[in-house]
Amino acid sequence: MMMPDGAEVVISNRRARALLAMLCLSPGDALDRDYISKLLWPGRYQAQARASLRQCLLSLDKALAPLVSKVLDTSHGRIAIDPCGLESDLAQLEAGLAEVDVANACRWIEAIGSRPLLDQMQLGVPFQNWLTKCRETVDTRLQVAVERALAALDHEGDFAGRDQLARAWQVRTRAPAWLRDGKPRIAILPLKQHDAVGGAFFLADGVVDELTFRLAEVSALALLGRTSVLNVVQGGGTLPAMADALSASHLIEGDVHRFDDGVRVSLRLIDGRSGVEIWSDRYDGTVADAIRSRAIIGSHFIAGLCGALGVDVLPAPVRRMTTNRDAYALFLQGREMTLRTAGEGVIAKGQDMLENALLLDPDFAECWAALAETHLYVAGFTSATNRVERLQSMAQAARKAISLDPAQGHARAMLGLYEFINQNAVGALDLVYEAHRLAPNDLNVTLRLGIILVYLGRATTALPYIEEVVAGDPVHGRNYAALCATHLCLGNIQEAIAAGKRMADLGFPAFWLALAHVANREYDRAVQIYWDMRLLLGSTFALPPGMTELTDEARDAYFTLTSRGVCSGDPEERARYCGTLDVLHQIMPDPYDNTISHPAIWMGHAELVMKIFGEQTTAVNVTGLMVLWADFDPINRTTKHPDFMAFAERMGFVAAWNKYGWPDRMPCDPRRN
Repeated sequence: MMMPDGAEVVISNRRARALLAMLCLSPGDALDRDYISKLLWPGRYQAQARASLRQCLLSLDKALAPLVSKVLDTSHGRIAIDPCGLESDLAQLEAGLAEVDVANACRWIEAIGSRPLLDQMQLGVPFQNWLTKCRETVDTRLQVAVERALAALDHEGDFAGRDQLARAWQVRTRAPAWLRDGKPRIAILPLKQHDAVGGAFFLADGVVDELTFRLAEVSALALLGRTSVLNVVQGGGTLPAMADALSASHLIEGDVHRFDDGVRVSLRLIDGRSGVEIWSDRYDGTVADAIRSRAIIGSHFIAGLCGALGVDVLPAPVRRMTTNRDAYALFLQGREMTLRTAGEGVIAKGQDMLENALLLDPDFAECWAALAETHLYVAGFTSATNRVERLQSMAQAARKAISLDPAQGHARAMLGLYEFINQNAVGALDLVYEAHRLAPNDLNVTLRLGIILVYLGRATTALPYIEEVVAGDPVHGRNYAALCATHLCLGNIQEAIAAGKRMADLGFPAFWLALAHVANREYDRAVQIYWDMRLLLGSTFALPPGMTELTDEARDAYFTLTSRGVCSGDPEERARYCGTLDVLHQIMPDPYDNTISHPAIWMGHAELVMKIFGEQTTAVNVTGLMVLWADFDPINRTTKHPDFMAFAERMGFVAAWNKYGWPDRMPCDPRRN
């Protein structure tokens, strides 16, 4: 909200800000005092609520007095605001649209961005219910206003203005729902551990683990992904800077102390914009109590955190954890190591710790799920020669986790990937949809669902899931790779380039960015991006199994061939590299490796694509299918090949399409035409 001269109105009291915002949404219209008091002070007696409202109005008058003589009308038991006294960004935007002032409307759309109406205003359930309805009304009103403005510009022949306004509005409407719904976005920072005793002590990790699980179950909150949080924390900076990098509204930080006679856990809730502490609490107990009663620690803090954030606390979900202290410590260490997925022998050490934890407690369901994930990482991110066996071990561990705890969503999602790889696409979707129902806030589950939908050509359905993952884990390169590929399949080339650039900035191999520039016919730029990735071979992405390290000369020669074959748009270069891939498929230790399968898809080498995936789909080469449905030459040659539908039948795609819907580019079975 602002004065007519552009000066921003700053109100420190939360409920005073909410009241002023409510009045600005309906300038000139009066609101009933009792209605306002029930929204802003739910649970209080009417007399108390009305007294609080009077105090709130006095503070508003005092804050606004230096800026304008009289804005509020508080007569006759109702409250209204002078429409000429204050302006809001929403009012300015609606005025620009009504006047078909493209420059002004675009300026305010950009200023508002993807932020929801009354962003970060949490004042209890009645106010939240009112705000949800209000947001729906305003969004509908704005959509109608934009459509009218676009029609007027069309009628006037101002096509440049129409395109400018349409592009600006598209930025807001394409923002993920998680950013538009106004949920508090919470980042849990690693807790600082202080140990006066010595020896192994992992309670800090355990508290973060329990808080993460509990807060992820609160549907009114959006919990940010661990990988992004750790990436930002490692980069350093102030708390507001970290919050800004994560688009977090709030941060949780704290300390864990161990003394000779017990432990103390302290937590603080920090406002992301100001860095100011707005809530704190602590837990004191013995080490044994803390280890055995993680849920007690969680519940001790959860009620206070949710109260400070203005959201309701639901009953604690059942979580099948271990009561064995040593098994739990090994689980925390092992999972930490396996999640890094980098460093010589790190994953193997993590696997050993998880397996030792399971020797101590064979019924530890979450440890079985973590072990399944470890096998997946080895099969997907290393040069392992036993990828098929690793995936079988992943499936066995996932099934064990589910048998011990049927609510295991993440284990089901991994099992879904296993079924897809084994040509049971309909079974894969059955599993990942059920996994998402069980664990809707688990970003790994959501990503798995979105990616499998993209594999099957259903990018329109997949996009909201992928965007939700990007919003929840915004500093993780793999998520932008999925987003880039999804936009490529939808034909959104500029969006694909933007996602690809972010992916590259985060250190993820930028193959998909190169493809986006190919789609945009920027061949020289695409070749350069692909060529630059030669420096990442053997580090960021692994050498193919059984392949010895290349000399710099051999590596450069190979990347010259591959970059021009994939990205130059030259038919001769493409044919030359297709021939090379045919030879490599015959002689390499792993003929199904992604160094063969991925370029085959990118160059539309349909026969080789169908041969490789028909014989052996793995955790490594399956990711190439993310761009199989991109509709530009030469990639689209595979889906246009006359044998493609027979291949899709063998892969189990057709069964999945019949149950869950056909691809965007193939709305029905073409064999029936």
